[in-house]
Amino acid sequence: MSDTTKTATLTVDGKDYELPIHSPTTGPDVIDIRKLYAQADVFTYDPGFTSTASCDSTITFIDGDKGELLHRGYPIDQLAGKSHYLEVCYLLLYGELPTAEELEDFEQRVTTHTMLHEQMKNFFSGFRRDAHPMAIMVGVVGAMSAFYHDSTDISDPWQREVASIRLIAKMPTIAAWAYKYSIGQPMVYPRNDCNYATNFLRMCFSVPAEDYHPDPILSRAMDRIFTLHADHEQNASTSTVRLASSSGANPFACIAAGIACLWGPAHGGANQACLEMLREIGTPNRIPEYIERAKDKNDPFRLMGFGHRVYKNFDPRAKVMKESADEVLELLGVDNNPTLQVAKELERVALEDPYFSEKKLYPNVDFYSGIILDAMGFPTSMFTPIFALSRTVGWISQWKEMIGDPQNKIGRPRQLYLGETARDYIDIENR
Repeated sequence: MSDTTKTATLTVDGKDYELPIHSPTTGPDVIDIRKLYAQADVFTYDPGFTSTASCDSTITFIDGDKGELLHRGYPIDQLAGKSHYLEVCYLLLYGELPTAEELEDFEQRVTTHTMLHEQMKNFFSGFRRDAHPMAIMVGVVGAMSAFYHDSTDISDPWQREVASIRLIAKMPTIAAWAYKYSIGQPMVYPRNDCNYATNFLRMCFSVPAEDYHPDPILSRAMDRIFTLHADHEQNASTSTVRLASSSGANPFACIAAGIACLWGPAHGGANQACLEMLREIGTPNRIPEYIERAKDKNDPFRLMGFGHRVYKNFDPRAKVMKESADEVLELLGVDNNPTLQVAKELERVALEDPYFSEKKLYPNVDFYSGIILDAMGFPTSMFTPIFALSRTVGWISQWKEMIGDPQNKIGRPRQLYLGETARDYIDIENR
C-alpha cells in the first residue's frame, strides 16, 4: 500500500483521531482504520463489507461505474479476444504476460498434471448416484490434501507452486468426472494432446463407444467462458478463500471453501437462474408479458442475466461472451431449441426498450454464458461447477498473494452486539 501524507479526521465523543489515507494506483482512496479500536475503543460497522478494503492486491481491478475489469492492468476484453485461458492463468499467477517459451513451459506443466490419483475414484463412487456435481467437487478438492502431501506446506514456496499447478490442471478432470458420475457414465481420462478447453469438453461428452471431438468454435467458446470468469477481485468466494488461508489452512482446503461459497445461488448460480427464467418464459410470444412484469415494482419477477451488482454501466465481459454466443448458436442452430429462441428474442427486445437502456440493465456475462452452456448440452447443474473450474486460478492467485504478504494475519471480523448483557444462570427447577 502506498505511503501518503493525507489523513482523515474522525471525531468520537468530542475527541479527534487522525486516520491515514492510502491512495491506490487506481480507484478510490482508502481510510486506514487498523488502529482505530486501540485508540478510540470503537469499531466500524459495515455489513457485507461493501465499503471495506480487506486487503491490498495487485491482481484485479474493477471500476463498476466505467464498466472496467483489469487483470494486472490488462482489460478483460483484450485478454478474452486476443489471448487464451492458460495464458491468462500465467498472467494472474505471475504478474506479467508470458513469453512464448514461458507459456510453452507453463502449458506443459499443467498438461502433465491433469490426471487424478487413481484411488481418488473411490471418492466419487462414495457419493449417491444423484449427487449434485458441486457437492462432489467440494468433497474431492478438499480430499486432495490427503493424496498430495508434498504440496501442503504453505511455508515452502516450491510446494505452493506445485499446489497451484495441480489445482489448475486437475480441476477440469474433477468437474468432468463429477458430471459423468452424476449421469451414470464411465469417467474419461484426460489426454495430453488436447488443449485445456478441448480436454474438458472431451472428458464431459466422450463415451466408450465414441470419442468426442468438439468443433473448434465450441472449444474457443469454452475457453472464453474460462477466461471471463478467471478472477473478479474480492468477491464472496475469493474472500472466503483468503479468510480460510489466513488461518494457515492447506491450499486444497482453502479452494474447497471457495467452491462451497460459490455454490450459493446469489453468487455462482446466476447463469443457472437465468436459464431457468428463459424456460419459465417458454416461448417468444410470452416475452412482452414478462417484460411488463419486470417493469412492475410490485411484481416479484426480475429479469435474470440483466444488470450487475458491481457494474453500474455495462459488464465488460458481456460483449466478448455475446460474440461467442452468436458463433455457437450459428454453429448449432436455435430452430429446434425453444429456450434459445426465447433468449435471442429477449435480448433483442430488452436492448431496444428505453426502460432497460435508461436503467442500464444490459445483458451480462451470465446471460450469454448460460445460453452457450445450454447449447453445448450441459445441464444447469454443471453451470456452477464450470464457474468453479474457471475461478480456480483467481482463487489460487489471491491465495498465493496473501500467503506471501508479511502483513498477513488471521482474519477476525468484529460485530455490533445486540444481545443480552451479562446475567446469572438460573437453575432448571426455577425457570
